[in-house]
Amino acid sequence: MNEIIEQLQSLSETVPVPLELPTFEQLVEVEEQILIPLPMDLKEYLLEASDVIYGYLEPVTASDPHSHTYLPEVTSYAWSIGMSREYIAICQQGDSFFCIDQQSQVMLWSEGEVQEEIWESLWQWVEEVWLQTNN
Repeated sequence: MNEIIEQLQSLSETVPVPLELPTFEQLVEVEEQILIPLPMDLKEYLLEASDVIYGYLEPVTASDPHSHTYLPEVTSYAWSIGMSREYIAICQQGDSFFCIDQQSQVMLWSEGEVQEEIWESLWQWVEEVWLQTNN
């Protein structure tokens, strides 16, 4: 996990208005808004690497409620179009969402159902999807 975070940070693009990492208190607020605990992998990602901007995938963030990637807003929208409330959105692509369950498994929810491929952790998804889609 630490190696993946370091790789993400080294690849992060420089932008005029950089993203900020959330505080632990902001993560508690996010959990209170969505009424579901965040899996540990997702907490670690949000606290340590959610300020990374890399490629065209835009994973969720937790520090700015006005951002289009703000986790409660992205997840609420996914739930409103049919994604099960047992999942938390981690990355939106149109009306498809990569989402995570309480065991930190990541899957793609698309066209009203969970697709077959499952990544065993958020970090596996980062390596195999986020980092690879930009190569």
